Amino acid sequence: MSPIRKQIRTRSQNPQIFRGAQELGFSALQARIIAGRANGQGGYGNLENVLFPALKNLHHPELLQDCGSAADFIVEAIRGRQRIGILTDYDVDGICSHVVVHQSLRHFAVSEASLVSLIGHRMQDGYGISASLVDRILALDKTPELIITADCGSSDEPQISRLKAHGIAVIVTDHHTIPVEGVPSSALATINPSRQDCLYPDKFISGCMVSWLLMCLVRSRLIGCGMLADDTAKLSWLLDFVCLSTVADAVTFTSPTNRAVVNSGLQVINQLTKPAWTVLAKQLGKHQKNPFTVEDLAYQVAPRINARSRMADPYAALNFFMAGDVRRADEHLQRLEKNNEERKITERHMVKTARRLAGKLNESRKSSLVVSDGDFHAGVQGIVASRLVDGFGKPAVVLSPVLAGDVLSGSARTIPEVHLLKVLQKINERHPHLFLSFGGHSGAAGLKIKKKDLDLFCAAFEETVQEEIHNRNLEPVIMTDGDLEVDLLNLQTLAELQKLEPYGREFEEPAFAGIFTVTKTRIVGAEPVHLAVKLENNGREFQGIWFNALESPGEQQAINEGTTIRCAYKLKLNDFRGQRNLQLLIEYAEPQ
Repeated sequence: MSPIRKQIRTRSQNPQIFRGAQELGFSALQARIIAGRANGQGGYGNLENVLFPALKNLHHPELLQDCGSAADFIVEAIRGRQRIGILTDYDVDGICSHVVVHQSLRHFAVSEASLVSLIGHRMQDGYGISASLVDRILALDKTPELIITADCGSSDEPQISRLKAHGIAVIVTDHHTIPVEGVPSSALATINPSRQDCLYPDKFISGCMVSWLLMCLVRSRLIGCGMLADDTAKLSWLLDFVCLSTVADAVTFTSPTNRAVVNSGLQVINQLTKPAWTVLAKQLGKHQKNPFTVEDLAYQVAPRINARSRMADPYAALNFFMAGDVRRADEHLQRLEKNNEERKITERHMVKTARRLAGKLNESRKSSLVVSDGDFHAGVQGIVASRLVDGFGKPAVVLSPVLAGDVLSGSARTIPEVHLLKVLQKINERHPHLFLSFGGHSGAAGLKIKKKDLDLFCAAFEETVQEEIHNRNLEPVIMTDGDLEVDLLNLQTLAELQKLEPYGREFEEPAFAGIFTVTKTRIVGAEPVHLAVKLENNGREFQGIWFNALESPGEQQAINEGTTIRCAYKLKLNDFRGQRNLQLLIEYAEPQ
């Protein structure tokens, strides 16, 4: 398949935000970056709080609807020494939420024997409070009297009702979109910032952050009623998990809340006081002079957690994070490493097949990409869907067979112009019996359909996406912050941009457009698909690297020596054997 050409475009800048950033002391270049990121769904709100994030600016947990009553229920459960179940999803946000709730309750002197961990299996149960997971809960020798969910539950009224009928109370903490039917009526409380009646100002926090806020309020309540000492440590020591979940779940980084917890969480991580971070640091070569960054969490840590949880046993990642010593943490990490290598192989094969199928749809001028194959693995379909969106610039759904092949489980990813959950809700209204289940938010969603309904879903998804984009043509786009003068291509400029961290969704790392002459190319990597290059502009030479420049080994290069190219790139530090040099990380390039 021939490479898909991408449009290199420049972000529009909000002039009012540009002036405001300069008034706060930021340079013209920094203000340009800030002003180009003012149009995300989270908005900017208080610009100063966004650019100078601090925990002191976090909103009070009681602004979350039902948070106060939920905290009271939990206090009474602790007082009555009830058995408490912790039920979460299997991805990074779910696992991190699980750790936060579990470790908080242990911090509040709840015994280990009083806690039971409940995590659905990606392949056997699917997302949320599934019927099969409830079956297993009800079959336990000692069922919990109270279940606290985290990162799931808002769409699971039928199963919550089952639990209630068996005398098990449920408190839901979640951040996914509330279904049109409303919050689950059988739950004791539903804490979710996306509730219409919720006064919490920040609607775009992670599921882990929601559970952390609840636990903070529980701590205050326990102190207030004399069940905890006044000097009981606050829960800031758990912000490493809130940080990881915020990065991995791709919530907006224009949120002052998210930026504050990421910065503070990175500080906790880089103290390396927990066994899990200690062994990860050794594995990844992290230390005081080369600390963990947001990029490390997104591309190194999160995939390792997701690989085990999505491909096999979700409890392995939980046990890794809660390991009490370095030896046990390292044993769990090696299991995660093995699964991550298996995940890479599976992903590579799936991407190749998915791109071939998507290419045919793209050639037929479809506005959406729905691909399915009998050999697809449900554990990596979200990653593959993201690759299709990046490559083709269109909403994508990747479907894999589950339950003996009679059911297809799908993960969907999208472009900014298409709100995935709204698309699925519209389809559900028009075809009320099509989905066995679905859920998610604007940028990512999951679904299940019967295999026999695949053609109907493809047609319905295409029709609804076309309505969302008003039938215009879609093409892959690389957004940049415009050209950067050659004189600014240096480590000082990189340091200036690093002062705006953390970068993440809707506050993306700066990328620039430029024209260079290629003076040297070399294919590199264990899998030879990456391209190391030397670039020249106005008499200056720069080192560059283009990861996944080739779709597969042996493929013809898109750029060659002597070629003048236009490319989109980011500024990076190449620290090799003590030598610190600027490196251009190429996002996309084509002959000029």
